Amino acid sequence: MEKIEGIKVIAFDADDTLWVNEPYFQEIENKFCEMMEVYHPRHTVSRELLGREIRNLEDYGYGIKSFMLSMIETAIDISDSTIKVEVIERIIQYGKEMLHKPIELLDGVENVLGQVSKQFRVVMATKGDLLDQERKLIKSGLEKYFHHIEILSDKKEINYQKLIRHLDINPGQFLMIGNSLKSDVLPVLNLGGWACHVPFHTTWEHEKIDYSIENQKFRQFTSISDLLEII
Repeated sequence: MEKIEGIKVIAFDADDTLWVNEPYFQEIENKFCEMMEVYHPRHTVSRELLGREIRNLEDYGYGIKSFMLSMIETAIDISDSTIKVEVIERIIQYGKEMLHKPIELLDGVENVLGQVSKQFRVVMATKGDLLDQERKLIKSGLEKYFHHIEILSDKKEINYQKLIRHLDINPGQFLMIGNSLKSDVLPVLNLGGWACHVPFHTTWEHEKIDYSIENQKFRQFTSISDLLEII
């Protein structure tokens, strides 16, 4: 794999790049859809929930709390406002279970962070709920490797522009590592930065794209450990 030159800052996504995240959402979504089967088939409930999540992003942002509120609103909608309080309470409990899940680091993460943090400024750039992401970072034991933590409301070009400006570098000196082509790769490439995609076995539907990326500053990994071969 061709080496990358001129990098000063390496930024890492967190959820499903450093630690497991999406499977927990899918686990709870399955429970929710099963619970709502008395109203609609599972695939219909799942589709309604996804639509509600996307519509709520502008108001609630990303993360577990947003997901929990979207489940409650979906339950109200598909039940024609007849949902029982006990069901709402169970949904809230699902959300709390997710908030207290253990942190499961992905293979190679700590070794990679340990090595790159000796040579570069290392940043965690993730989106989600501030309190939840800070909690996960502390529980992960990875906080010591990062020079800067940025928890973004979204990952669009304007968000990365602000981060790169804050880091006092130009886009060509910035490298982003993440599992989402839509959020971690495309916006950074569009700004002239470098981006590496580390696939995770499952991805939220809203983060998927249906085309390939052709860009000289893009690298496709099979594992996060591939980073050590190109820097």
